Amino acid sequence: MLDILREYWLLFLVGQYPNGPLGGLVATLLVAICGLGLALPCAMAIALGRISPYMPVRIAAAFVVHTVRGTPFLMVIFWSYFGLPILLGRPINGFVTLVGALVLYESAYLAEAIRAGIEALPRGQREAARALGLNYWQTMGLVILPQALFNALPSLLTQFVSLIKETSLGYVISVNEFTFAAAQVNNQLLTKPVQVFSILALTFFAVCFTLTQTARRLERIVARRRNGMAKDGEPTALLATEPTP
Repeated sequence: MLDILREYWLLFLVGQYPNGPLGGLVATLLVAICGLGLALPCAMAIALGRISPYMPVRIAAAFVVHTVRGTPFLMVIFWSYFGLPILLGRPINGFVTLVGALVLYESAYLAEAIRAGIEALPRGQREAARALGLNYWQTMGLVILPQALFNALPSLLTQFVSLIKETSLGYVISVNEFTFAAAQVNNQLLTKPVQVFSILALTFFAVCFTLTQTARRLERIVARRRNGMAKDGEPTALLATEPTP
């Protein structure tokens, strides 16, 4: 394994770059970051739709959440691969396709984490904001959502871990990410698939384990803060630690 790493570490890290497209572990992390960054505002919009006072909006948001959460991610990738070029009217590369699939898929899961964070807040928060003269959107944007996102922070980081693992499915549409780079190395060596894919598995484990431990530390920080608020006489709320699958 060490010999393979010494010879192919650059291919594992960045793929064919700079002589070809960026790939490897860097591309995997870039896809995951782009997916999470774009999915977060979509998830906030869906979460607000889930608690909207208007029934048609609640029904539409619930339909999106339950449809996407009930669909295998591989099917979402195929939808994006065949559907996005039709919607945009032009062909798109695999990177954009995978990011689009991740945004659609993760938005449904993150929306439930954010919704749980909103519903965990004391009702008095909204009432106090309205008493100060804030309208619905000001109340949500300035008072409710910042606290809900803080409460849901461990869930968001946990979902980011899942998102990193899901990027490996981009291999089926030839996205030049970490799994694709490992397959390229394996095709060159031919006789060492166990060693090559062990490197892949150990790297994924190291990255995901580090992020999982960070999520646990954040969860303890959030819990301590909420416990401190309770000691000061403020009501507590349940903490959403992970979206329900």
